[in-house]
Amino acid sequence: MAPTNDAIFYKRKNGPQKKISPGFKLFLWVLPFLILVFVFSYLPLYGWIYAFFDYRPPLKLSQCKFVGWQWFRFLFSNPTQVGQMMRVLLNTFAMSGLGILTSPLAMFFAVFLTEIHAKWFKKAVQVLTTLPNFISWVLVYSVAFSLFSSTGMVNNILQSAGAIAEPIKFLDSDSHTWLKMLLWGTWKGLGWSAIMYLATISGIDQELYEAAKVDGAGRFDLIWHITLPGLLPTYFVLLMLSVANFLSNGLDQYFVFQNAFNMTHIQVLDLYVYNLGLGNGNYALATALSMMKSLVSVVLLFFVNTLSKVMRGESIV
Repeated sequence: MAPTNDAIFYKRKNGPQKKISPGFKLFLWVLPFLILVFVFSYLPLYGWIYAFFDYRPPLKLSQCKFVGWQWFRFLFSNPTQVGQMMRVLLNTFAMSGLGILTSPLAMFFAVFLTEIHAKWFKKAVQVLTTLPNFISWVLVYSVAFSLFSSTGMVNNILQSAGAIAEPIKFLDSDSHTWLKMLLWGTWKGLGWSAIMYLATISGIDQELYEAAKVDGAGRFDLIWHITLPGLLPTYFVLLMLSVANFLSNGLDQYFVFQNAFNMTHIQVLDLYVYNLGLGNGNYALATALSMMKSLVSVVLLFFVNTLSKVMRGESIV
């Protein structure tokens, strides 16, 4: 059928239609997330300017005295401040180090889930271990207080059974603070951390398992020679990202569990910055400390990226 005069006129008027490249379409999909990252991650970096002023609220920044590098020098020149910083860094290194040492637990837990043949039990375990990740730390502390406070359920049961004469101070004491925080963090994030390893396991070629079974390999042989080697690249990438975030322990967990008894061992760097700024009102010093933490984290990221190139031939950024 011959085209009509209107169709010919439309084609001549508008010209040939241009196709949108797939890469540009993907960019449009990612653009809203890039905007969110810029607004919430890069735009607040303007606040670093407060580290160079003697800021006293509610004065405007233009009304405050410019002090340059004074707050940065104060972090290393004041003996009291240096001693407090050393204690905070010790807590930060301890919690980050324990987190790195226990990071293989998520990988082994993912292997454990894949070896469960009963589907209903597998789904139940996965749901029950993933659900705590979506519970806020405020609610987690509420559960911990109901169970382990001096008047909590655990102490009531032990006293009723005659096992103890006085309540055990699980929360309002400074004993084994690092271990307690590690256990609560593991309980909350183990199931969620295993999801990425489960996705990696599902991507392993199933023909490898079939060929190994034909050769007489057992269940543990399949795990040792196929599953774990397939998970190691993912584990090393996550491990290097953990090293890059070595100084970032987060704030929520330690903020809700802190009290006057455990402050010596629970105050990590992020919590210290919060207490220094919003707690003591020293916004300029807190900004300077947070700024240095971010710069060190960037240096660690590039260090582990270079290390990854040398050892694995691949970069993570």
